[in-house]
Amino acid sequence: MAAHRKPRNSPLGGQAVRTAATLALASAATATVFEGSGQAEPRLTPAQVKAKVDRLYQEAEVATEKYNGAKEKADEARGALDRLRDEAARRTERLNTARDALGSTAAAQYRSGGLDPAVQLALTSDPDEYLARAALVEKAGERQATAVTSVRRELAGIRQLHAESTERLTRLRGHEAELRRQKSAVRGKLDEARKLLARLTAEERARYEAAATGSGRGGDGSGGFAGTDGARADRAGDGRGPVAAPNGRAAQAIAFARDQLGKPYVWGATGPSGYDCSGLTQAAWRSAGVSLPRTTYTQINAGQRVSRSELAPGDLVFFYSGISHVGLYIGGGQMIHAPRPGSPIRVAPIDEMPFAGATRVA
Repeated sequence: MAAHRKPRNSPLGGQAVRTAATLALASAATATVFEGSGQAEPRLTPAQVKAKVDRLYQEAEVATEKYNGAKEKADEARGALDRLRDEAARRTERLNTARDALGSTAAAQYRSGGLDPAVQLALTSDPDEYLARAALVEKAGERQATAVTSVRRELAGIRQLHAESTERLTRLRGHEAELRRQKSAVRGKLDEARKLLARLTAEERARYEAAATGSGRGGDGSGGFAGTDGARADRAGDGRGPVAAPNGRAAQAIAFARDQLGKPYVWGATGPSGYDCSGLTQAAWRSAGVSLPRTTYTQINAGQRVSRSELAPGDLVFFYSGISHVGLYIGGGQMIHAPRPGSPIRVAPIDEMPFAGATRVA
């Protein structure tokens, strides 16, 4: 009977298996299509690439100014730490001298039999000798007391210096960590901008770089973006003619900036071969004998605030809401500034960026 038993049908018959396989393949194909669509980067227009790259460069400049601030604080902390260590070394030397003096006194007492000088004095039988020795013992006691006081004072001072050095070292490490973070942020933004620019055609890239370097139409270093103020400017606006500066120091700062035209933007640099925006203005005014702080957000508070309508050659002009860019005003609605990586120091109209304020240094 068992030999004639009808075989049991599988829950998934041949047709069912074929159907399931077909559905599985279709699902896999659909998933592949969707996955490929999700990974494909959309094609950006040149205008979109320009907008994104400009935004990345502006964000990189924000990070650059934070880097400059962190570097300034790290340098100050390092200098303070070095001064504390030098002072600790000097005090240690004085401590060793005081200890040597005490050691000499102890050795002399040991050689004389280890008796206290007062006991030795009491044993003498000659009155004259007694009086002479008494004066010597008194002086010796004063010298010894002074030496002990000196040792104690130097020990206390060295302990205090060590505590201050530890605190300074902690601050320095914090500033150095911030320095590394901002350095990484700058490089990340610049790398992202380079990748975006690489997606442009050679012709599109050339047009973008011509505008960035100021070699586009206009021929005056403005890259063809001069505004109405620039159109009305005299030839002082090209950065190379004479500028009617309000005083000698402003004239010197402008002359220095003019001599830097064409040098590259280098983030974090203060010259002489390259500059970032605040490094250029700092160096320009330093040449005129005026010391400016390092960053844009501190330079804006380094003088008297002036309105846009009151601008005079030599004033510092600031841009963006975060005060992340600065240039040196030269009159006629123009400034000399270090724009960004890939764009050398040049003359540009102040209305090519969002104006944030101005400061008169001198």
